[in-house]
Amino acid sequence: MQSPPLEGLAAIVTGAGRGLGRAEALELARLGASVVVNDFGQPGRDGSGEASAAPAEEVAAEIRAGGGRAVAHTGDVADHEQARDLVRLAVDTYGKLDVLVNNAGILRDRMIFSMSEAEWDSVIRVHLKGHFNTTHFASVHWRTRSKAAGGPVYGRIVNTSSEAFLAGSAGQPNYAAAKGGIVGLTTSTALALAKYGVTANAICPRARTRMTEDVFRGFQEPTDGRPDPLAPEHVAPLVGYLASPAAARVNGQLLVVHGGMVAVVERPKVAAKFDAAKEAFTFEELDELISPYYAARPPAETFAAAEILGLKRG
Repeated sequence: MQSPPLEGLAAIVTGAGRGLGRAEALELARLGASVVVNDFGQPGRDGSGEASAAPAEEVAAEIRAGGGRAVAHTGDVADHEQARDLVRLAVDTYGKLDVLVNNAGILRDRMIFSMSEAEWDSVIRVHLKGHFNTTHFASVHWRTRSKAAGGPVYGRIVNTSSEAFLAGSAGQPNYAAAKGGIVGLTTSTALALAKYGVTANAICPRARTRMTEDVFRGFQEPTDGRPDPLAPEHVAPLVGYLASPAAARVNGQLLVVHGGMVAVVERPKVAAKFDAAKEAFTFEELDELISPYYAARPPAETFAAAEILGLKRG
């Protein structure tokens, strides 16, 4: 009988008390990993309300009830020391850390002209700093292990970006900026840690959770017995794959995923190139070259969610 693909591996999943993180933690456990289930447990999707241990504890208990190994961590990953404690808990409990899945986040939506400094700072803090904090301490662990072993060790990072970064999201400048920053963090981390045996990739998931209830309002769940293409469970298998030995050659990648579809996103390409007739451009020369190029292209449009996401209202 073949062993589960993640057997013997220890994983952390942040924001794992609900939604996507919960589905990912359950999938990693199903594939054989021992899991640290992290969730700060605030009830509001904007990070409001009293923190609670219940969401993380309940998912950890669900994993254990299914025969897996899991412990809960209820700290705030955006706090540097609490992120250190999270990684330390994994190492102290399971002897090592092999997989880090960063998923924790909040929303504080507002148009750019209405957004407060606090609304900007809080979203950047939880998403981008939260990803950095856990990645930093995990990378220290892997680098130390690699030096002791005299060669590469096993390490996988799966970060959570968003199509708000790819396609824009008018009412989410803080969220879109944080998710773009996460892609930059991922590619930088992939380059820095490859020699230690560690890969880092990012996903842009489409899933129906409390974080996306506004985005997918009007995209009803199927009522004819078909599976919901926006169920978080459609995203979790890709996370399991990226965490596995099978994905050893996948590094520094960005993948969009939802029900029955995975799209590999290429890095930006040059769409057009203009050269100065002399050593430097003049304003007039730029106007003569660039303005006709954009005049021949369709005007910039604000795309509806259905067009961006390729979904049909049900």
